[in-house]
Amino acid sequence: MVAAAILLSSCATRLSSLSDQSASQVAASYTVHRDVAYGADPEQVMDIYLSESAALYGKPNYTIVFLHGGAYYLSDKAKEEKYIEPYLRKGLNVVNLNYRLKRGIATATSDLPLALNFLQHQADAYPLELDRVIVTGFSAGAQIATNVGLSRNDPSYPDRLDEGIKIVGIINFSGPVDQLDVIERIFVDHEYELFSAAGKSLFPGDGYADPGAVAVYEPVNYFDRRDPPVFLWHGGLDDQIPPDTFRAFTEKFRAGRDVLRYVPQGKHSPTDKELAAAYAEIFAFLDDLRR
Repeated sequence: MVAAAILLSSCATRLSSLSDQSASQVAASYTVHRDVAYGADPEQVMDIYLSESAALYGKPNYTIVFLHGGAYYLSDKAKEEKYIEPYLRKGLNVVNLNYRLKRGIATATSDLPLALNFLQHQADAYPLELDRVIVTGFSAGAQIATNVGLSRNDPSYPDRLDEGIKIVGIINFSGPVDQLDVIERIFVDHEYELFSAAGKSLFPGDGYADPGAVAVYEPVNYFDRRDPPVFLWHGGLDDQIPPDTFRAFTEKFRAGRDVLRYVPQGKHSPTDKELAAAYAEIFAFLDDLRR
């Protein structure tokens, strides 16, 4: 019944116009595969939410792949499910991804291509639209999503996606996009020991990272007119990722294609009210995507 109702509404409306499913409808309309291993490491696992209604959407049948935050050092996919709940209420397919922690940005970032390639190889078990992938995340996870999404057309990038996988949109909540050297120093020099430890693990080795190694993981270095559209949320009072580090990146935004949601009084993590306002814009953003 849920699927039939969504089918009727999807014939005349866009994602932004669809009514949210209730918690009971979400539970009834999804098959959930938890802690699916996509690599040999215990941290390389993901939850896959397969919707019975997503295939009825036609073009907006996206696969949402979300990565949690935590400075590449801590946290878990289960701790930031508030970021995937709006997609579940719309009936979209969702992948909630864990990645390897405390081993640096390079290792963590490589896990997203690895997971997408795994899903491509396991298409019979997990039928997802991998030519309509939206990569998204919060903080560290948003940097991973943005870096992989923008570098897909750069042959020099170290971690490649298999043929047939296409990232069509990027949604970034407070994720570093530039000046990772500045961010590294903020964390390394932080008076809070946990932050300092996280900073020292961003680029393992002695001292601060080499600029060349840092540049590979700065999304600003890959942004060009051929890239998929970007939705970026960031707060003007973010004390972890300085607002100035977004400026060069957002200056590259393409009119009518990329969306900046700048909240002057916003901090690093959006409030529930800020998140609700952002998702209203995100679904309009998804409706406007073009292949």
